Amino acid sequence: MGMPLTRREAVGLSLAAFSQGSTAARPNILWLIAEDLSPDLACYGNRAVHTPHLDRLAAEGVRFTRAFVTGPVCSASRSAIATGMYQTTIGAHNHRSHRDDGYRLPKGVEPFTRYLERAGYHTSNVTSAAPGVRGTGKTDFNFVTEDIFEGTDWNQRRSGQPFYAQVNFSETHRAFRRCPDRPVDPMSIALPPYYPDHPSVRKDWAMYFETLQNLDAKVGKVLARLDEEGLTQETIVIFFGDHGRPMPRGKQFLYEGGIRIPLLVRIPEKFRPAGVKPGMICEDLVSAIDITASTLKLAGIEPPAHMEGRPFAWLGGKRREFIIAARDRCDETVDRIRCVRTRRFKYIRNFFPDRPYTQQNVYKDVNYPTLAVMRQLKEAGKLAGAAAAFLADRRPPEELYDLAADPHETRNLAGDAAHRRRLDELRATLERWIGETGDQGRFPEDRVMSWDRDRTEVDG
Repeated sequence: MGMPLTRREAVGLSLAAFSQGSTAARPNILWLIAEDLSPDLACYGNRAVHTPHLDRLAAEGVRFTRAFVTGPVCSASRSAIATGMYQTTIGAHNHRSHRDDGYRLPKGVEPFTRYLERAGYHTSNVTSAAPGVRGTGKTDFNFVTEDIFEGTDWNQRRSGQPFYAQVNFSETHRAFRRCPDRPVDPMSIALPPYYPDHPSVRKDWAMYFETLQNLDAKVGKVLARLDEEGLTQETIVIFFGDHGRPMPRGKQFLYEGGIRIPLLVRIPEKFRPAGVKPGMICEDLVSAIDITASTLKLAGIEPPAHMEGRPFAWLGGKRREFIIAARDRCDETVDRIRCVRTRRFKYIRNFFPDRPYTQQNVYKDVNYPTLAVMRQLKEAGKLAGAAAAFLADRRPPEELYDLAADPHETRNLAGDAAHRRRLDELRATLERWIGETGDQGRFPEDRVMSWDRDRTEVDG
């Protein structure tokens, strides 16, 4: 038996086949990834912001209204998206883990760019995306791998070679930056009911919206580059957030603010699947790992059987009845939370109910002015309602929300006898998923080594 091909040799053979004309014309694919962003764009109904370039992308493509990440923090979510696998399946669930222990992906699992390269695509993590637009090049994976991209710009590809490229935007990650050309009036913002109506809170939200407008301007420059290079009709553009907004009850939590993301997909007419039209709104439940599987499908590559992501329904994938998201250790804060989200209901399981939602976390304690205000009001006895519940000393082991009646998730129905059957069903769904996927969050962090190790429950 011969020796296995190295990555360089495999890509070389793919390029040779491409140059000989054995690959049919295929689309370029460009991912535009925003950090820490909920669906707060104008095209999602936010009247306080001006996002014309992203709105254009939505008008010319498909806007998804029920897209969710598998984890509400960068490294866990990006590890999942890069492989099309739940981060809990592959041992990449603890934030910023495996940075110095040599941990590699389970056998058979590899970053999705490998499939693209073997099919003849040039892959790049773009660092200079357009004049005045510098991509951060962020990957942030919780596993060790050789570089998963071939270059830093799509113009490094061979003549006529299709490309996959991604641009990472850090604008909506803290610290926020003002948008002097179009300031946002803090009083124009409709605050969620789980925040106190306080000037500092409104200012924080106005800054977030202004920095979102800065993001939109940079996306516009990248889209303009495609126009200028004659690539717009050759390139599928996919815009999404890596998880939700960096606010209390957002990032690092499994409420809508932490896991629901914007997802826009623009497909040129000649590559457009039947039934997909510009301006289309897709209300299907979609997991971020489905973006990975769908990208392969759009490139003419069948996703591998082990991949837990599935193509969008209009690409032949099976529609999801629910999505799952998971939160584990974030920085120094040890936690384990899981949720099941259907079209109407959300079930949340808190595996450490004796700990407050707002455990000590230096990142949030230093960077979240809204959280500081909430703590001050609590100390003064002036915090009430959902805001007070979020700062309670303990939390319930289970939460259940009717998102149709309670979109802000402020009325926990887990103790309501009228919803007992629903609670039981969703609890069973979560327990079944934990077993079927081998959720490694069940193990203490130093025991998480392999997805096929004999599994022992440690906390139910």
